[in-house]
Amino acid sequence: MLTLFLTSSCLLHAAARAEGEATAPVQGPAAAAPAAAPSAAPITANIGLVSDYRFRGISQTWKRPAVQGGFDYAHSSGFYLGTWASNVSGNSYNNGAGLEMDLYGGFKTAVAEGVTLDVGALAYVYPGARLNRAPGVPTGDKYDNVDVYAAVTAGNFSGKLSVAATDYFGLDGNTAAYAYFNALTPAGSSKGSAYLDLNYGFDLGQGLTAAAHVGHLWVRHYGDLSYTDWKLSLSKPIESLGGLTLSASLVGTDADKRFYQAGDAGGLNAKRLGNTGVVLGVSKAF
Repeated sequence: MLTLFLTSSCLLHAAARAEGEATAPVQGPAAAAPAAAPSAAPITANIGLVSDYRFRGISQTWKRPAVQGGFDYAHSSGFYLGTWASNVSGNSYNNGAGLEMDLYGGFKTAVAEGVTLDVGALAYVYPGARLNRAPGVPTGDKYDNVDVYAAVTAGNFSGKLSVAATDYFGLDGNTAAYAYFNALTPAGSSKGSAYLDLNYGFDLGQGLTAAAHVGHLWVRHYGDLSYTDWKLSLSKPIESLGGLTLSASLVGTDADKRFYQAGDAGGLNAKRLGNTGVVLGVSKAF
């Protein structure tokens, strides 16, 4: 692997689905550090357990735990590829395997002293999952989504803009009435929806790291779905536990509660998925 910077890059893209864009898939902070010495292995892996899988502040697991993990390959030229997976709730992603698989790749390079540019694409795939037109009545419409992104890291700060190259997780004029908890007025394609992700991380000493994140989602043609999310997190590796990293995050959004809910298989007992909550995690990188 080119540098530990590249490792951070791969984790950042896997992070896109672990507790929001700002956190690595195994709960480590995505705040980048200055370029470090080269790593010997071009392939790394990670595995983790979280008390709730939050993506852009919204629970993907009906506020239940998730097991997550992935693999990353980084070439010395700056090109990288990776894959990451997590369980998700069938209450949010109907008719599928209860699984999310992320596939991503891109290129990362230094553009100035201490400044790195990262560009690439990230596909979110939900095997077998299809949107419903009514409880238990599936359509042929998939939740799968593809983002293209550009990110800049400078010291402890990172910023990333992701733009949907497809309809935003299946939302279009045909699915607007059932894609979210309450019906939306059909307004055409949501392609071009964008998410801005800003992060800052800092070392508190003795291995304890803090990170702050704020993000904003713009959903094209469906402004009621746009919202801001935020997160404050702490993480610390514990050598006495075999190098496991423990983490705790306070996550919240101002997402419209009318839409960001999910009921059970019968559409009942709805939970608000964007409420402020604490997410605990344990992880291991290899």
